[in-house]
Amino acid sequence: MWKDYISFDPNICHGKACFKGTRVFVSIILDCLAEGMSDDEILKNYPSLQKEHIRAALQYGAVLARDEILPLTEN
Repeated sequence: MWKDYISFDPNICHGKACFKGTRVFVSIILDCLAEGMSDDEILKNYPSLQKEHIRAALQYGAVLARDEILPLTEN
């Protein structure tokens, strides 16, 4: 479960979602995935993380997508 890997602490990373025991923002990992980076590439760039952290980031992103309604605008 994502709560085992992600924390929110106002004294760490300005209270933004980051991985426990690190200063790696969850949003950075989600950005890496969105850009098409593989798990192995991400883990090479962030050696303090494990595959479970990447799965937790995806789970957290899914929770946010379910909980927040964003208006769609036409281009």
